[in-house]
Amino acid sequence: MGIIEKMRLDNKSIFVTGGARGIGKSVATAFCEAGANVAVVDVDIRTAQETADWLRETTGSDTMAFQADVTNPDQVDDMVTAVTEKYRKLDAAFCNAGICINEPAELMSFEHWKKVIDTNLTGVFLTARAAGKVMLKQGYGSIINTASMSAHIVNVPQPQCAYNASKAGVIQLTKSLAVEWAKRGVRVNCISPGYIGTDLTLSSETLKPLIAQWNAMAPMGRLGKPEELQSVCVYLAGDTSTFTTGSDFVIDGAFTSF
Repeated sequence: MGIIEKMRLDNKSIFVTGGARGIGKSVATAFCEAGANVAVVDVDIRTAQETADWLRETTGSDTMAFQADVTNPDQVDDMVTAVTEKYRKLDAAFCNAGICINEPAELMSFEHWKKVIDTNLTGVFLTARAAGKVMLKQGYGSIINTASMSAHIVNVPQPQCAYNASKAGVIQLTKSLAVEWAKRGVRVNCISPGYIGTDLTLSSETLKPLIAQWNAMAPMGRLGKPEELQSVCVYLAGDTSTFTTGSDFVIDGAFTSF
């Protein structure tokens, strides 16, 4: 069997949080194209269902949509139970849901701080923990968390201390889980994307001036594309990455290299 065949995800079962749009949708698409069955998980069930239907029609994969708030442990546990019952196993999990609130630190309310930390860090813990419980019983599985280049640098000019702190926490959480579960067959890694041109980002009038500044600062002079994250996630979800755990993959066009 050649490396291309080994990279396929045929008959693997994966859930993707924040899967209705953006990075989550793009990676879910790649998983389906590689042969996986995918559960699209999002708080927006209408868009999640539309995405799941579109994936089924375009790739032929067995997809499902599930509504869950990643900050709610009961909803997360129910989601993982439903996904596991449908597919009879859980091969990989892409813990990707996240938000950003741009506010100066001295003006940020506790509610906004807590909302970002709860979604980006606690939400990753809850989904990784729920997936890990299933995978530890199976004796195998791969968890992929979404961190950010913001875990490595302080973004400018926008103030986003809560986002930066949450994503730094995701990297250390990833490493901690990877070490705890390494001898039990469960791998845990994360990706740290740079500025990615999702549909929501590119259509935002508020962000257009910032995008111009980001591009001026970027070595490649542009935003990344959601599909430029796909191959790393397919690699991490599959069987060619069995010695890869506790790693953070920075995919930022060299933005953090200087």
